[in-house]
Formats: sequence, structure tokens, C-alpha cells
Amino acid sequence: MKPKFDYLDTTEASQLDGLSEILIQVNRSAATVKGGRRMSFAALTVAGNRAGVVGQGFGKARQVPNAIEKATKDTRKHMIRVPVTPEGTIPHEVNGHYCGSQVRLIPAAPGTGIIAGAAVRAVCEMAGVKNILTKCYGSTNPVNVIKATFQALTQLRTREQVAALRGVELI
Repeated sequence: MKPKFDYLDTTEASQLDGLSEILIQVNRSAATVKGGRRMSFAALTVAGNRAGVVGQGFGKARQVPNAIEKATKDTRKHMIRVPVTPEGTIPHEVNGHYCGSQVRLIPAAPGTGIIAGAAVRAVCEMAGVKNILTKCYGSTNPVNVIKATFQALTQLRTREQVAALRGVELI
């Protein structure tokens, strides 16, 4: 089951300035062949402008630098916009799941900080969220956890978006 994300246009993503990246994980894989072992590497990266835009990328190659470069390019293709409140948290509680990983994101009071594991913390930092409580259930594989986090972030709606969907006026 592939989640449908509302990614930014490639032109809009390329115009973003101030993007910073975090390398989450590099996996090594070996295949035994006639001459010995053939190594390959997979890199997982997260990038964002720390102001509501974040993306994730995954790249595979025979050398680590090439895998990281591919992951970086993939990150720019998979950017989403995250609604962040003025207090630096998310508008409401949300759950996301991908394969065996489930992630719960809960808004927190100012001064709480980011209470999260390494993978979810990286996504929240790059998105510009400063106060949040999170919990991972099931598999803690960073690839699936990040995809579950993105699935949760795409479900977030602001008060104005919900009012427009319902056709009501905010007081």
C-alpha cells in the first residue's frame, strides 16, 4: 500500500533556499558472487528548510558517496509542506503507519522540545517543529518510521483548511 502524498512541484522545490540535510542511515548489503562478495550501499536522508517544508530520500549505489548523492536528489523530489503553529508545534494529534511501523505525533506546550527517536526527530527538526511528543509502535526500521511520519504529516490540517472543507466560518 503506497500512501499518496501531496508533493511540492519540482520547480517549487528547486527554488527553496536554505535547505539543510541530515543523513539518517547508510545500509550495507553484500551479494556473494563467483569472485567474492559484491558490496552495495543504501542511504536515507531527510532535508528541510526548518520553516514548514521537509523531504525524504532514499538512494542505492555501489559506493557510499554515490548513494548519498542519489538520496539527496530523491529528497528534492519528495518535499511536502507541513503546517506548523506559531507556538512551534503541530495543529492536532495524528497517527501514521507504513508497513510494520506506526507513529503517533502529539502537539506539545511551548518549551517541551522534540521528544522523539532519531528518525522522527530528524524529520521534525527539518520541518521546523520545535515542540512535539512522539511515539513509535511496531517496527523501528528508520526507512519505515520516516515514511510513517510523512504519512502522518500529510494528514495535518490547519483550522482554516478544516473550516473551508466544512463550509463554515471561523469566529
